[in-house]
Amino acid sequence: MSYLLYYLPFMVQLIAGYGFYMGGDWVYAAILSFPILMVIDMCLPRDLAARKIKNHFFALVPLYVSTIAGISLYFIFAWRVSQGMTGWEMLGSVVGLAWLSVVPMVPVSHELYHQRGALSRFVGRVAQICYFDLTRDIAHVIGHHIDVATDPDSDTALRGANLYSFTAGALLESTHTSLRAESDALAKQGKGRWSIGHRIYKMILGQAIMQGAIFLVGGWKAVFACLVAMIVGRIWAESFNYFQHYGLIRLPGAPIQRRHVWNHLHPLSRIFGWEITNHADHHLDAYKPYYALVPDATAVKMPSVFVCFAAALVPPVWEHFIAKPALREWDLTKASPEERRLAREQNRTAGWPDWFDAPTSGAAGVAAE
Repeated sequence: MSYLLYYLPFMVQLIAGYGFYMGGDWVYAAILSFPILMVIDMCLPRDLAARKIKNHFFALVPLYVSTIAGISLYFIFAWRVSQGMTGWEMLGSVVGLAWLSVVPMVPVSHELYHQRGALSRFVGRVAQICYFDLTRDIAHVIGHHIDVATDPDSDTALRGANLYSFTAGALLESTHTSLRAESDALAKQGKGRWSIGHRIYKMILGQAIMQGAIFLVGGWKAVFACLVAMIVGRIWAESFNYFQHYGLIRLPGAPIQRRHVWNHLHPLSRIFGWEITNHADHHLDAYKPYYALVPDATAVKMPSVFVCFAAALVPPVWEHFIAKPALREWDLTKASPEERRLAREQNRTAGWPDWFDAPTSGAAGVAAE
């Protein structure tokens, strides 16, 4: 049964593809999957079960299937554009295509480029083409996985930062980190910082091939619409880091521990995120496959990741109902004394209450886990 769970994202991709093929109001099937999944996920209890998956090959199959389906959606849409679309259909299609380029394509690519196998890493990088970022894995691996929950990490939002300002900053910083890291690696090999081996050229080539193929299917109008969907998807993808790390604190250079990430353990959050929302273990061992990640039953409870995104669209709702309660509990029961000191400073800067004198049975924090 555990194997079959991870074909659910592919089923949603199939329904979306059918919607694009049919045209008309059917094209809204893609974006309507978001509120439907959110309502179902928020109504289900947290899922703390370990996955009963042993065969690595069969665990990879749904990842490859969703990668092929995600790229194929662009060509089904391009064909629909060639048949003629109203403005209403175009709007629903582009927004829906952007959404499905984020979920499941971001967690799919994330899981694959963290694999040890060369083929999986290659496919994971190719999958990134759907959200217009063929270098995302660089900043993620050499930046985020080292700096998580510290000031240098562009994926960790400071307390008081809203979704919109965070996303804009993360978009620029992650791109800069990736390009700089590539140039630094080339320089260490004695090559020019922008020599032909730079991933930026592979990114341009990959997009040129993708857009050329889309042009053959749907013409320039399809190319423009697909680029808009990819760029919206890229922005949307950056925003999801907001919920995974918001406000968490770690001293630079200190060991990364399970408490330094948020976990969203509702069933659909886990399945459609390929356990990216169950990622405490992932930051301890980045090579551990998704099905081997063990849910942290002791973590501060967070809502469905779908709910978190909807709430963050209205910053006061996110801050009052989700962020402050979760971080108050984290500060008082999870943070080390040093982390608590930095948290107090961030709270003061953000204009938040000083809750550190509140009585709590876990006030000693955890210096180690």
